[in-house]
Amino acid sequence: MFSKACEYAIKATIYIAQQSNQERRANVKEVAKAVNAPEAFTAKILQQLCRENIVESIRGKQGGFIFPVERQKQIKIFDVVQLIDGDGIFTNCGLGLHKCSSENPCPVHDDFKEVRNGLVAMVQKYSFYDLAIKTETGLVWLK
Repeated sequence: MFSKACEYAIKATIYIAQQSNQERRANVKEVAKAVNAPEAFTAKILQQLCRENIVESIRGKQGGFIFPVERQKQIKIFDVVQLIDGDGIFTNCGLGLHKCSSENPCPVHDDFKEVRNGLVAMVQKYSFYDLAIKTETGLVWLK
């Protein structure tokens, strides 16, 4: 459903939130390992997340990536999906048609509209704080 880059970005953001909640900083290498992603690709994704002020980067020997709790509570999955993949997943036709609309629907238009609406609701429901807490308690996993 999401691109590989978006999947990695979501998982990386959750991982950095977890580490931040434990007052630790995560470096690119450990984030890449934690989310099972190539290191160079992870570095590019983390750059984007920093540029958009989702996570923060601290330079130096004791540096790494952090995600302050107050920001974790504000940032939703939706924000990362929109940053990495854009809003096409929430607006495009389920069959990839360019002129699909309520007036000119594709064969799955109404059914896919429900799927899209459900997806929008889900990604707007959860903050990264919610996801970090769920994974820290062992209720869900990243791998």
